[in-house]
Amino acid sequence: MADFRFDTRDVAFVLFEQMRLGDLCALDAFKEQDVETYQAMFEAAHDLAKDQLWPINAESDRIGAQYEGGQVTVPECQRTFYRTFAENGFVAMSNSPEWGGMGLPNLLGMACNEIFQAACMSFALTPMLTRGAAHIIESHGADWMKQLYLEKMYTGEWAGTMCLTEPQAGSDLAAVKTKAKRDGDSFLVEGTKIFISSGDHDFTKQIVHPVLARIEGAPAGIKGISLLLVPKYLPGEDGSLGAFNDVSCGGIEHKMGIKASPTCTLNFGENGACRGWLIGQENLGIVYMFQMMNEARVEVGLQGLAVAGEAYMQALAYSQERVQGLSLKGAPREPGAKAQTIICHPDVRRMLMAMKAQVEGMRALAYTTARAVDLARHHPDPAVRQRQDRLGQLLTPVCKAYNTDMGFRVTEDAIQVHGGYGYCQDYPVEQLCRDIKIAAIYEGTNGIQAMDLVGRKLTLEGGALFRDYLEDLETLIARHGGHPVLGPWTRKLAEARDLLVSSTGRVIRALQEGDQHYAFLVSTPYLRLFGDVACAALLLEQAALAAERLGAGDLAAWKAGAEGEASLRFYYDKACATQFFIHNHLPRARAYAETVLSEDRSALEAAFPDLD
Repeated sequence: MADFRFDTRDVAFVLFEQMRLGDLCALDAFKEQDVETYQAMFEAAHDLAKDQLWPINAESDRIGAQYEGGQVTVPECQRTFYRTFAENGFVAMSNSPEWGGMGLPNLLGMACNEIFQAACMSFALTPMLTRGAAHIIESHGADWMKQLYLEKMYTGEWAGTMCLTEPQAGSDLAAVKTKAKRDGDSFLVEGTKIFISSGDHDFTKQIVHPVLARIEGAPAGIKGISLLLVPKYLPGEDGSLGAFNDVSCGGIEHKMGIKASPTCTLNFGENGACRGWLIGQENLGIVYMFQMMNEARVEVGLQGLAVAGEAYMQALAYSQERVQGLSLKGAPREPGAKAQTIICHPDVRRMLMAMKAQVEGMRALAYTTARAVDLARHHPDPAVRQRQDRLGQLLTPVCKAYNTDMGFRVTEDAIQVHGGYGYCQDYPVEQLCRDIKIAAIYEGTNGIQAMDLVGRKLTLEGGALFRDYLEDLETLIARHGGHPVLGPWTRKLAEARDLLVSSTGRVIRALQEGDQHYAFLVSTPYLRLFGDVACAALLLEQAALAAERLGAGDLAAWKAGAEGEASLRFYYDKACATQFFIHNHLPRARAYAETVLSEDRSALEAAFPDLD
């Protein structure tokens, strides 16, 4: 079994140097905490994942979730680990300590969850959904719901889900048919939900389902959907579990990846005895559920990063071990010449740097989104809270879609570095590639994320979200444009900025003219353009921090310094990653912009053949 290769050094850099995690201790919410506590928590998460979770990842994939006699079971190795995971408080690291969470910054929780997602993505889904479901109850539920459910969910004694999708209602939630009939202070619920991650399992006996349903007499469409709390077992006032609540699993899906995560069909009220309780107000279910969906979307973006990051590290390790071919340096092939490790070969180095630069940009993007949540919730200045809330809203669809699309590409490159072995189950990269593909599909397909970015986020508050972001980008460009090393890279970023501005103007004009078809036709290339620019900007920030450590001089001087001082090697590689992204990944921005500005409507106008 390959060792766990998580890049703790880069995460520490992003957390403590770029994102300045320690500065959050100045906020009232975190004033009793310190950097040493954060470092210890991160190290504990890494040690637990390395020693206990990564070793069961391949076994979990091989065994998978099982469905027999109406019951769902997960691999025993995961059940055993879940107990340790929950007992150590990792289910709800960043949730309220009033209800059993640890109250740590969302940014730190993001870093720890990256570790667990990298070690075993199929396992990490259940706690992700549990804390999301609990947070909905905390935000919108009645007091009695909070008292009864929150501590048990945040501590992992009970689990949670998110029940949206139905056979006829995937992306179009207005088509939801699950119905709820008022019966005293509760509702009788009847309907079927499909593709419910962790919908049934034996991690916990109790599973709490937030369910989108239509109360009898509600308006048609999206404005008539409510959110109901439906437990698998009816709890007593003391939290003890009572009667079965007529929520049954009709089967699980047999999937390409995340095989140990049960993806369930859930039947509510087959016997007319399923009870649910209204969360918040009637007909506001979509509003409440979008809180959980947006939180989940950022965490799914984290999955794209986490799995890609591990795939890159596995490829790097393999390239340093695999001996094949002669180095191009020195004399040509001679009798008795020794073969070299494949990291000596230019194309392998290109793939490794493509992965490294992409992953490090994605990490900065995900962590920036997480930090925005902390500042939007807890900063004392209302203006800062507003600006950070805008940033978090703007980056959420980008983080989800860009990181999962690019994450899959990184795993492809990781397989390529391994050659034929990468296609075999003896090495972990083929599982990582299979596992990550779903992240571009669930929690809103990436096409939906692109439509959300273009159709909603760019136009919110009269375009204020994008204007704020552009101001920050302008400040960054002005700050580093004259730097002897960073200056040329900054000018390339400025060119990409101009492409982003012109592309933004085009999609907004399409929306203003009522031409939604064109706006949504080019929304995916627009989102990828945005993601490339955002990652380039964040990597430029990292290179500026590295430059402070490397001192004066050009790249050659920085390289010489890194060769003479081991502690500087990391920072020199940071500069190299930025340089590579600017010259190899950022040029995609021009192609994306040309697509957005092309006025090409051939996809809309094509006459595809009708297939029987």
